[in-house]
Amino acid sequence: MNKFMRMLVMFDLPVMTKQERRVATQFRNFLLKDGYYMVQYSVYARVCNGSDAVEKHRQRLKQNLPDNGSIRLLVITEKQYESVEILVGKLKEQDKPFICEQLTIF
Repeated sequence: MNKFMRMLVMFDLPVMTKQERRVATQFRNFLLKDGYYMVQYSVYARVCNGSDAVEKHRQRLKQNLPDNGSIRLLVITEKQYESVEILVGKLKEQDKPFICEQLTIF
């Protein structure tokens, strides 16, 4: 059985020029198209089913990195993600633990 994991991408990209803003927007759009959701400004996350899926999306992320800025990736288990405390604000739907309901057919 695979273990569900969360990939957290945190980034700080320059947006002083029109070209820099375009590159930053393209990167955010890539994240959204690749199944990430915004946790908060410049922090995106996605759920992966096991380490193979994490590695696939890690490679996709590396292929779509901008040339400039600071981008960090943190991979944690779903159990670890459950310990996140929201100190100010409200829990969003996508912040709730991922529950896999398996269907068994005989």
